[in-house]
Amino acid sequence: MNADARELAANFDLEKLTPEFYDNPYPTYRALRENEPVKRLPNGTVFLTRYDDLVTTYKNTKSFSSDKKREFAPKYGDSLLYEHHTTSLVFNDPPSHTRVRRLIMGALSPRAIAGMEPDLIKLIDSLLDAIAAKGSCELIDDFAASIPIEVIGNLLDVPHEERKPLRDWSLAILGALEPVVSTEAAARGNKAVKDFLAYLETLVARRRQEPGNPDRDVLTRLIQGEENGERLTEKELLHNCIFLLNAGHETTTNLIGNGLVALHWNPDQKQRLIDNSDLIKTAVEEILRYESSNQLGNRMTTERVELGGVMLDAGTSITLCIGAANRDPAQFPDPERFDIARTPNRHLAFATGAHQCAGMALARLEGAIAISRFLARFPNYALSGQPLRGGRVRFRGFLSVPCSIG
Repeated sequence: MNADARELAANFDLEKLTPEFYDNPYPTYRALRENEPVKRLPNGTVFLTRYDDLVTTYKNTKSFSSDKKREFAPKYGDSLLYEHHTTSLVFNDPPSHTRVRRLIMGALSPRAIAGMEPDLIKLIDSLLDAIAAKGSCELIDDFAASIPIEVIGNLLDVPHEERKPLRDWSLAILGALEPVVSTEAAARGNKAVKDFLAYLETLVARRRQEPGNPDRDVLTRLIQGEENGERLTEKELLHNCIFLLNAGHETTTNLIGNGLVALHWNPDQKQRLIDNSDLIKTAVEEILRYESSNQLGNRMTTERVELGGVMLDAGTSITLCIGAANRDPAQFPDPERFDIARTPNRHLAFATGAHQCAGMALARLEGAIAISRFLARFPNYALSGQPLRGGRVRFRGFLSVPCSIG
């Protein structure tokens, strides 16, 4: 087994992944963590799998930069995907990152998020009513993906009749963040950015004429800026609206879908949660740890630096494997076990440090309400066919999950 694990680690190449890896990457992550935790890949980049190394990288923004201009220029060329992914909040360093984050966080305050709960319950119950009327469901389309689209649509105050293209745009743009991007995927991503920008220009123009309540409407808040005169440029405004939708949509869809599938595959934990509904908060944290919606992050070294006992030159591109770190036995006892009451549970599903996810409180609320109300309504739900994975390594989730409701 040890020889097999060493071979698995030695042969690992992020640009040449197997179908078995996409189905279950965790044996590979374990092999890397145990044998080559700071793994130099054939393309010259470095792949990290230990919890402590990820925390060090996240918290040192001076030595490990989030700015992606150098990394994305050869990947995307002079394209809208390059413009988008180098303007987004998540791919920038302080002080630019801090300025945009402050504006967004103002509209995602604890008070604002608490105010969303009644509408969120209403939305989820209406989806559950529709599933009950149908007698079965496709867990992603009928439920998991429908929730964040509506929530982010409400945050940006996108009219309901204009929300239909949002999910496809999001999937196309985020799909282009995979380690290897085909010509077709790049073309889809660029078209999605183009179409999304065109739509947002009209939405922003309408909002400038008729502003919403900046305490609830993120778009109005981003347009108006801070009272001290801090404002986003038009390009920053548009691209960070795209980022908000993408970040909130993909990860929350995966949280809900991964959670309900993990509970089905762990019937003892499913029954435990049904019997003890007050465990929903720790259950959501365990889902985030066990099947992290976002599996990979990236940084670039700005200086020569030592990490995990390995010297890295300035300009080294680093991939942070969140999925591996969240199963590191040095941090999580019995990490391969799905335990809905696990505590403490300081997982890295939302990263940590300056780039910790701005919308994590909202994602937690969506996950908790969606999963708890689904379980309460359909305690005997079961998968009625083989779930279809999304075929991506950066974002781990399902494209479809056929489900009977009992």
